[in-house]
Amino acid sequence: MAGKFEVYQDKGGKFRFRLKAGNGEVVAVGEAYETKSAAKAGCEAVQRAASDASVVEVDS
Repeated sequence: MAGKFEVYQDKGGKFRFRLKAGNGEVVAVGEAYETKSAAKAGCEAVQRAASDASVVEVDS
């Protein structure tokens, strides 16, 4: 099963998204947005950015 983005309204009335893996595990959570359409746009931005993203290690 493919992963999916879920857009939802939090307890404070803001809209957020979470990315769930195919097994249902939450693997990423977005920030709070004022509107549902802004949260959906956030999902689309993550999709675009991740399509060619590489994994790099960063020293702390």
